[in-house]
Amino acid sequence: MKFDTPASTNPIDQLKVVGQPVDRIDGLLKTTGTAPYAYERHDVVSNPAYGYVVGSAIAKGRIRRIDGAEARKAPGVIAIVTAETAGKLGQGKMNTAPLLAGPQVDHYHQAVALVVAESFEQARAAAQLLRVDYETAPGNYDLAKAKDSATKPSDINGDAPDTAVGDFAGAFAAAPVQLDATYTTPDQSHAMMEPHATIAAWKGDELTVWTSNQMIAWGQGELAKTLGIPKDKVRLVSPFIGGGFGGKLFLRADALMAALGARAAQRPVKVTLQRPLMFNNTTHRPATIQRVRIGADKEGKILAIGHECWSGDLPKGQADAAVDQTRRLYAGAHRMTATRLAELHLPEGNAMRAPGEATGHMALEVAMDELAEKLGMDPVELRIRNDTQVVPDTTGEKSSSGDKEEGGKRPEKRFSQRQLVQCLRLGAERFGWDQRKAQPAQTRDGRWLVGLGVAAAYRAAPVMKSGARVRLDGRSIVTVETDMTDIGTGTYTIIAQTAAEMMGVPLERVVVRLGDSKFPVSAGSGGQWGAASSTSGVYAACVKLREAVAQKLGLDAATARFEGGQVLAGGRSMPLAEAARGADLTAEDSIEFGDNTKKTQQSTFGAHFVEVAVDAFTAEVRVRRMLAVCAAGRILNPKSARSQVIGAMTMGVGGALMEELAVDTRRGFFVNHDLAGYEVPVHADIPHQEVIFLDEVDPLASPMKAKGVGELGICGVSAALANAIYNATGVRVRDYPVTLDKLIEGLPLAA
Repeated sequence: MKFDTPASTNPIDQLKVVGQPVDRIDGLLKTTGTAPYAYERHDVVSNPAYGYVVGSAIAKGRIRRIDGAEARKAPGVIAIVTAETAGKLGQGKMNTAPLLAGPQVDHYHQAVALVVAESFEQARAAAQLLRVDYETAPGNYDLAKAKDSATKPSDINGDAPDTAVGDFAGAFAAAPVQLDATYTTPDQSHAMMEPHATIAAWKGDELTVWTSNQMIAWGQGELAKTLGIPKDKVRLVSPFIGGGFGGKLFLRADALMAALGARAAQRPVKVTLQRPLMFNNTTHRPATIQRVRIGADKEGKILAIGHECWSGDLPKGQADAAVDQTRRLYAGAHRMTATRLAELHLPEGNAMRAPGEATGHMALEVAMDELAEKLGMDPVELRIRNDTQVVPDTTGEKSSSGDKEEGGKRPEKRFSQRQLVQCLRLGAERFGWDQRKAQPAQTRDGRWLVGLGVAAAYRAAPVMKSGARVRLDGRSIVTVETDMTDIGTGTYTIIAQTAAEMMGVPLERVVVRLGDSKFPVSAGSGGQWGAASSTSGVYAACVKLREAVAQKLGLDAATARFEGGQVLAGGRSMPLAEAARGADLTAEDSIEFGDNTKKTQQSTFGAHFVEVAVDAFTAEVRVRRMLAVCAAGRILNPKSARSQVIGAMTMGVGGALMEELAVDTRRGFFVNHDLAGYEVPVHADIPHQEVIFLDEVDPLASPMKAKGVGELGICGVSAALANAIYNATGVRVRDYPVTLDKLIEGLPLAA
């Protein structure tokens, strides 16, 4: 199905099932511990062996020699896999460094070997006996020191790294009110609960991996390419994922090493990355240094806005796209963004929930707060005053032939929907923003200094081609199959709601099967494109199934209504199941998105409000209240959407107050590489969180008129917290996380 014109009225608009806050259909499996996660599968292979990954002890250099003689003699050892024994390996385009080192080492804890044994404990013990002789080489591990050597990357998220509109330098210099500030964000880890884990089994030349991966088709293709075998010889199965946040978008070492281990051992092998390897072996959100300059007139109208970002990655790696939201969030005639990438030899930097926008908001939205103070203006009013319904900067976007006017100038591009002002106004009213005192450190509650903070939220709403197969049987059971994944986002449920709405059956008559490369290729879970794209693919397949049903029953498909297990048309009513009597009816289709995304900017918007209390004596920060107001198209399931937003808000608290990978700049690794040293928010850290969704449908976004929301929820949260802390204490911290050591010396004297 081609989607290249705005969606008109369709069966989804009935909202009998879609749009309702139904419980997750997979909830029972989750709460009873019977959901089949990768490492815990006991139903797929018999007599598995266990692999233990050995990570490099150096960050950069070469392996001179690996001595496995003693390890091979250890009890239970079946095989040892190294680059020398693995045979020729390719490298997928989505991995910056090879997943198996040898002889070159690219980063700390890069896999150098896999020890396979009868039990996990035996494999772990034998791995300690492996002797690896390294030759170390100097590397760059400090972004601040490498900043001056950074170069312009080829792109950021497919768009130009730099943009320029008007005369930024001249307009900024002439602006009556100026802000010029630098902010830093640290390296952060996904720290998901479920580790990267895989069971691999060969049957002749065919490989099956039961793994934890967000993007089935990507993973299948990358594993085949790395092993040098045809793609159709690899099956990847991932029905349940215990958190990903972007860390499981791409093929990782657990899947490759399990496949190599199973081939060497000639039996199925289970591999999980131990927690330290999840931090250093896989990907992370890279640190940034960001300079934001804003010039405004005395009434608060932005005249010039500039945002520069420096980040680092391995050679041929990617830059953080922290400038992205600045190109689209606020009006301003004179604009500039610039991105630079330094070569660092730390583990790979890559996607983590809202990559780019999450870090970019941490700088931009604090800068807006600082500008409001310089202007003597309310921070909410400043943001409203600089709203725009037209994309202020399209110079960095990918172009195609015919999208430019004469002279090379791009045509004006409007937002398909933009309710940022409504989010800010409703949030301010609901949160009691009028009670905020503009002068910092004026509100006390006993020993606590109390403050309020706000930040706007922006996240693009991309879509991707997505397919599904639907089948109707003689019991009126509708089965949906797609390789889409559920990473805790409620995918099973919203896909079931979509099929139930389209086919006119109760939710309990729908069976959803996900996460198998034997199913039609979907959009996958990433980039906030999953929900709208995958449900649209199911919608497309259901349209075909409705046509097949109508034809089988001799009814007019164009006028047929599917309700309560019946098909009604032309004054006739027939049971849906009648169409599948004798043989199941099956239909398959994909949604393909056309020119809507080129003609309009499809984005989601929101506003975050936070109240904090800071201990006047110890500088301990406690979050008291949080509110998010979101405009993100049609909300397919308010209950699961709220869960997505409060989870993102919780990650935003972590980014603001505690999350930081500590870099050993001498030896090039993350020191706090476990959940004891890398602090994340827990229940006691999080207060009541309120989420409001504005009533919005976007017919330009998808047939569902919906958009993603899971990444919007993190954008701006950390800045709102930093702004609230400033309002409480008068101490402005521009280096995240905002820890008590950065606050305590500047606190007002306790009364």
